[in-house]
Amino acid sequence: MHLSQVAPMAWQGFLGPLDTAVIEVSGIRSDRSLIPSSSVGNNKTWLDRADQIILEVNRWQNPALEGMHDIYYGTALPPHRVPIPLVRADDRIGEAYFRVDPAKIVAIVETEAPDRNLPFAAPDAAAHAIAGHLIEFFRHEVARGRLPASLLPLQSGVGNIANAVLTGLVSGPFEDMTSYTEVIQDGMLDLLDSGKLRMASATAFSLSPEAAARLNANMSTYRARMILRPQEISNHPELIRRLGCLAMNGLIEADIYGNVNSTHIMGSRIQNGIGGSGDFARNAYVSIFMTPSTAKDGKISAIVPQASHVDHISQDVQVLVTEQGLADLRGLSPKQRAVAIIEQCAHPDYRPALADYYRRARAGSYGQQTPTLPGEALSWHQRFLDTGTMRM
Repeated sequence: MHLSQVAPMAWQGFLGPLDTAVIEVSGIRSDRSLIPSSSVGNNKTWLDRADQIILEVNRWQNPALEGMHDIYYGTALPPHRVPIPLVRADDRIGEAYFRVDPAKIVAIVETEAPDRNLPFAAPDAAAHAIAGHLIEFFRHEVARGRLPASLLPLQSGVGNIANAVLTGLVSGPFEDMTSYTEVIQDGMLDLLDSGKLRMASATAFSLSPEAAARLNANMSTYRARMILRPQEISNHPELIRRLGCLAMNGLIEADIYGNVNSTHIMGSRIQNGIGGSGDFARNAYVSIFMTPSTAKDGKISAIVPQASHVDHISQDVQVLVTEQGLADLRGLSPKQRAVAIIEQCAHPDYRPALADYYRRARAGSYGQQTPTLPGEALSWHQRFLDTGTMRM
């Protein structure tokens, strides 16, 4: 599911009744309001919808978190829905605390459990190259007058490449930047520390152990420059479109027409959920997807004749980036997109085969809008399953 749809579907009843919710908080105030923890997510919805609540009060959470949150209680289902009054990434439109009916609380458990933080690998040459292509693209867009000098609010998916891009912006020419994203990761801390990023809005942290320790040690300083919101606000399509976010997300594979698979290996083995990438990609001011051009030591091409699973249709993919280069797909026809993606993004080892497939598709396709050879389009994936490589 798109993460922006989880809370509304819970309210509509499609996820079934919610008997018990276990909610982590960092404290309980004397007025019985709750201080949220380092992840807000959909906890507001679970507190409202559950018949009974178990509160986990986590003393590991830094007390200086209090005041960082912005919990908005103005959402509603149609026909009672009203515009959300957020017009800048750093606007505060809600409250610093959760509300809860005390009669629902059946237990309170105290813990000191740290967040489950996984280390990020150091960016490799491909990640640095992708970051360089993106920074040059942003420079070009500013020079052409399509972006302001401070850019527009940044959204970034999670992972080593996303971190490399964010860290690369530390040495870039852009100042006074903001972020309106789903999670705050290591690279955004680097940007905040550099002074290049003025503030970051998200629903949770996704940090390495080292970055989590840095955040906790300096929480009082970061608190004034971060806002944690409910997920239905951080990922809300209305707000993403209004703010004009620059969406930067990863992918598993893209085909020559720009359709993106971000969830399934070889079309059927799930790698991860779609998360918030769809919320941002369809509604962003610029929708960017990025990946190394190959995987598994070159045995898999990230650019294929046809994606084995599609999460983001070509109309939602405006810019595609690999370490090989950047393809700006805005305003291009399907056939123009194919040429740009093959020439700019495909690895040299696979570029001739892609060009050959595209040439033959143009000659033998049923139609010419999006030339495809159905009997061959997924043959690269089948070859990998049969032989362990996509190479011919």
